[in-house]
Amino acid sequence: MDELRGGGKKGAELPPERIAPPAGLPAPSSPGFDDPSLYFNRELSLLEFNDRVLQLARDPKVPLLERLRFLTISTSNLDEFFEIRVSGLKEHIAYEIGLPNPDAVAPAELFGLVAVRAHELVEEQYRVLNDELLPALEAEGIRILKRGHWTERQTEWITRYFHDEVLPVLTPVGLDPAHPFPRIANKTLNFIVSLKGKDAFGRSSRAAVVQAPRLLPRVIGLPWAGPGQPREFVMLSSVIHANVEHLFPGMKVKGCYQFRVTRNSDLWVDEEEVDDLLNALQGQLDRRRFSVPARLEVADNCSEEMQDFLLHEFHLGQRDLYRVNGPVNLHRLSQLYDLVDRPELKWRPFVPGTPGKLKGRSIFASIRRGDILLHHPFQSFSPVMELLEEAARDPKVLAIKQTIYRTGTGSEMMESLVEAAKAGKEVTAVVELRARFDEEANIEIATRLQEAGAKVVYGIVGYKAHAKMLLIVRREGGQLHRYVHLGTGNYHPGTARAYSDFGLLTCDEALCEDVHDVFQQLTGLGRAAGLRRLVQSPFRLHAELEERIAAEIAAAKAGRKARIIAKMNALIEPQIIQSLYRASLAGVEIDLIVRGACALRPGVPGVSDKIRVRSIVGRFLEHSRAFYFFADGEERTYLSSADWMPRNFFRRVELCFPVESKKLKRRVIEEGLLLYLQDNVDAWELLPTGRYRRTTPGEEPPCAAQQTLLDLLQDEAGLVT
Repeated sequence: MDELRGGGKKGAELPPERIAPPAGLPAPSSPGFDDPSLYFNRELSLLEFNDRVLQLARDPKVPLLERLRFLTISTSNLDEFFEIRVSGLKEHIAYEIGLPNPDAVAPAELFGLVAVRAHELVEEQYRVLNDELLPALEAEGIRILKRGHWTERQTEWITRYFHDEVLPVLTPVGLDPAHPFPRIANKTLNFIVSLKGKDAFGRSSRAAVVQAPRLLPRVIGLPWAGPGQPREFVMLSSVIHANVEHLFPGMKVKGCYQFRVTRNSDLWVDEEEVDDLLNALQGQLDRRRFSVPARLEVADNCSEEMQDFLLHEFHLGQRDLYRVNGPVNLHRLSQLYDLVDRPELKWRPFVPGTPGKLKGRSIFASIRRGDILLHHPFQSFSPVMELLEEAARDPKVLAIKQTIYRTGTGSEMMESLVEAAKAGKEVTAVVELRARFDEEANIEIATRLQEAGAKVVYGIVGYKAHAKMLLIVRREGGQLHRYVHLGTGNYHPGTARAYSDFGLLTCDEALCEDVHDVFQQLTGLGRAAGLRRLVQSPFRLHAELEERIAAEIAAAKAGRKARIIAKMNALIEPQIIQSLYRASLAGVEIDLIVRGACALRPGVPGVSDKIRVRSIVGRFLEHSRAFYFFADGEERTYLSSADWMPRNFFRRVELCFPVESKKLKRRVIEEGLLLYLQDNVDAWELLPTGRYRRTTPGEEPPCAAQQTLLDLLQDEAGLVT
């Protein structure tokens, strides 16, 4: 196809107000590749990705309740940004440690840039909510009522609800020498209440704190008259605020202000100094809820006195304060999506396709007929679950080995592993306990599997096991045969319907032998085996990519066609970026599809003018990693669990696997790469300035890659070898 010779289709330039602001770095200069101006900062680039998500909340072409969902996603993304990235930045400042970033921005300077951009994003989030989404929802008969808009009947119902459902579980804490400021858990809803008067014991505390338990719903539906009538809701914060005087009888409430604190949520365990990683992490999980504060959110009507009091209690500064015009946790509005049954305001449901080769026969027999490529969520994840279910029941199956990063404690896959272990099969699970924000779930999974009789290991000290692989050993005709699943995403049925990923089902002997060897590495001891087809981090993947890029450079210098296309979630590893700059200088045409953070600066004359970078942000979260090198017509094509980041190359166990079947390779190239280069609906182009420009069709017909894949694959039989 023409796109393989360079460049995707271009969209029309949007007006300046739709362009993301610059990333805060100086204009590029021309010298060596260690020039900091040639690199964008990771933290600022992550904030720009979050802005692209927020822009979908403004897009009138997106169904209304989906727009609300994108708003809540942008807020939860920002929460994680403060929990991990900002908290880490604050630690660098506190300990006067520089950042290992090629952009060379000092921690204190970077914190200032991050604070400015984050405040802009938060202000825009609430503007979008108040000025665009709430009026649009009200026009559709969906109302979130503020206290001043309640009718007398609604006020009576809300008061009863407060006394019956809320008051019994609230515990107000008056602040005095006997009652110090309470511990405030991470991201919980709280109120600081200003009081006047004396209580029954003659105490005259000026303030109290009310903590809203997590078990209380944040969005409460009012009695509904039925179809055709408006759906009306109130926020829990409004219910508590309107009835707060009932918590302090005989005293005057002068003010009541909601607040929320975001804390450092990055767990740290010295793995070489602990005897039991599981027990050590369990202890850290409890501490995470009350670790070092990173951000304070307060209602914008909060008095300056109470605002300063809270900042003092949490040891935060003015740049850590976010005054908001609405609920302090917008993510809770995501509950509205499920509470409102309005299909016309949501994406149209779809049924993922199933390759015809898998229908009506044993999945083992299907795989024996040839490799099967699955493209999620457009194609179903069910074949992977069915493979494990069939293996658990099949008496011919002797052993099952699987990596578990994010899976879900109650998933069917976990039930199959438990069933297999109880049936006496040799079940081995490599459970990554340090999967961020899934630590507690993975501890529960590990415990349950061990109780069922499975062998559970936690990977390698110092390296996260991020590879996605499943190995099944089956006796057939007196001989042992192996079956493998390799994927770019997690073994989680829920994310398989929301994330774009590739998976390969195969019984190829070389690949199966490689997967066996990797499991041996993870569970045993010994030197790394030389793999035949798989490329593995931390041993080989970085060098393999450098060699692939170098080969394209050599081809371009010799006057031959040279082409690189790569799709990933993040690109920040400086050595790879420098190799791409060298490839551009040599004349290699390079297209990069980078969903999130990108440190590479494209389009710099004499450095990266052959490199184009785009980000796709649409209905599904782009999660697949696919790499293409023209390789003198051989068209080497890989799928991987790894992004192009230092941690993936050097501090994780990752797998990158080639797609060698011509038909399946063509599918990866066309479905996973070229189609995304043609997208002019959900694509954003990264400019040399650091701004992202959303593409528009212009004179060309609209092309949305995700929708095209839905149309192609959800009812399609599937191409197999």
